[in-house]
Amino acid sequence: MVFVQAVANDQGPASASFELARNGRLELCVSLEVLTEVREVMNRTKLRRKLPAITTARVDAFLEDVVSYATVITDVSRRFSYDRDPKDEPYVNLALAAQALYLVSRDKDLLELAVDKDFRGRFPTLTILDPTALLQVMARAAGPGGP
Repeated sequence: MVFVQAVANDQGPASASFELARNGRLELCVSLEVLTEVREVMNRTKLRRKLPAITTARVDAFLEDVVSYATVITDVSRRFSYDRDPKDEPYVNLALAAQALYLVSRDKDLLELAVDKDFRGRFPTLTILDPTALLQVMARAAGPGGP
């Protein structure tokens, strides 16, 4: 959803999160599996009807831009399985493969992992948060004057 929101609204927190990566303030890691799913989701007719700002040209330009500044992780092992929502596994496994500090998502199932005691115990260095929370973390890290 973060990718979708960034394409649909270039003024929202999702877009601002990508802008931080584009400007080198944080490292964005993607995998081919994630990029493929993102493209597939953004090409769904139902989504396009709901969010007419998402066009083929806009999706293509956005993903081309993302690949230009993101780190593409090619070796993503399956360290985490998630019976509740197996489609979320690639995102967690990508974050683990990248040794990421943050997994940014608006997905309810992923956000609930952020407070899951077992998950936190297994992966204590990975924080799952939404784009707004990421922007707040980055603003605090930047000190007065913000990101």
